[in-house]
Amino acid sequence: MLSGLCALLVLPTVGTATAPAAAAEDGRSYAFAPGARDVAGASDPATAERLDPGRIYRSSLPRNGRLYYRLDLTAADTAYVPVTAVPPANATVSATDGIRVSVQDAHGTPCGYAAARFGAGLSPRPVTALGLREAGKTLCQGKGPYYVLVQRLDAEGSGTSGPAQRWGLEIAPATEPRPARAGATSAPQTWDSATPEPLGGTPRDASGGTGFASARPLGQGVWRTGLVPGETRFYKVPVDWGRQLNASAELDGASGHGYVGGALNLSLYNPVRGYVEDAALGYTGIRKPAVLAPPPPVDYANRYAAPAGVTSVRFAGDYYLVLHLSEQLTGLYGRGPFGVTLRVRVAGRAHAGPQYAGRPVPGDAFTLTGPDRAAALTGSTGGTGSTGGGGGSGMKLVAIGGIGSGTVLLLVLAVWTVTARRVQTRVNAQKPTA
Repeated sequence: MLSGLCALLVLPTVGTATAPAAAAEDGRSYAFAPGARDVAGASDPATAERLDPGRIYRSSLPRNGRLYYRLDLTAADTAYVPVTAVPPANATVSATDGIRVSVQDAHGTPCGYAAARFGAGLSPRPVTALGLREAGKTLCQGKGPYYVLVQRLDAEGSGTSGPAQRWGLEIAPATEPRPARAGATSAPQTWDSATPEPLGGTPRDASGGTGFASARPLGQGVWRTGLVPGETRFYKVPVDWGRQLNASAELDGASGHGYVGGALNLSLYNPVRGYVEDAALGYTGIRKPAVLAPPPPVDYANRYAAPAGVTSVRFAGDYYLVLHLSEQLTGLYGRGPFGVTLRVRVAGRAHAGPQYAGRPVPGDAFTLTGPDRAAALTGSTGGTGSTGGGGGSGMKLVAIGGIGSGTVLLLVLAVWTVTARRVQTRVNAQKPTA
């Protein structure tokens, strides 16, 4: 009995997956993925360390830094390399500060790049840019080594001095195989781009996660949270093939005077953390929504379009909604917290996706489970609370490693009860009968 109880009591110290989330409870720190591997970026491609698709890595980027990482790719796979930059909470940033991520082949030919900047909110927050090597294109084809270049974009006079000026990086490479059969090679031309009427109803509480890996799962519905200036919250919405996501966020009114540009930022990212679109809200103390332009229904052929808001909606899976409340609000409207209402709608008819010729990495990147589909229709969060993972594999890691003390206490009490009953049964069996 004692050995069983001891095994249960030490269980929380085995799983370290909850440590990053605990460290980010103030909402201003980013919760890096549990088990993320440390990797040092190189100053040139020749010494770059390899990144394996399906794993999540943690690194850091100095001021005006340029870092290289290596990928070994096949000829058939499209590679996605999202990089999230996390500046210190006390950093001073300009609207044009941010990062640039590109992928290049062994000859230095660029395959694709993207940049992410802090914008009008002038508030340090996690920003994500996606590097891309797309199979079947004219450039960057064939098997072999490819290189990810992460560059920091710093405006003159921005930032702080000293070691704290380094920005943390989270890198989550993934690959997508070719479809087994060729399909359409042009993007759908027609879809409903009208902004729907906002959902009504009583909001349900939903405090988001503090990173992609701890994003709170949401379905269709009206949700409510509170943010203080400088906080960033992450949510994920399961969106199937053929379905269309619409979202908006309303910032409550507050007493005070003055204008804050980019006071509330609502961003949408696809299942590989690729940018889809965002909406920034200018604030004068009056309740007002930030509304995302409706993206098209999820379709494999969207990748053949030009606009990021269309080409990024290319596969089913978890789409991420990220809320950030600007630090600039503090001077005019106080520390809050400020109420934010998030309205999520998932419409359209679901259909089967393409049959891939191989397996994506990670394997569950572009698929939805039955419970995921039910959550999208009913507004259920699947019972995972605020510690859902960033994709299926991330959720499993949190579930395995994040058994808290409350759960352990229940397990201990259960073992104690069962053992006590067994002891009582033996005592009763040994009593003499009348």
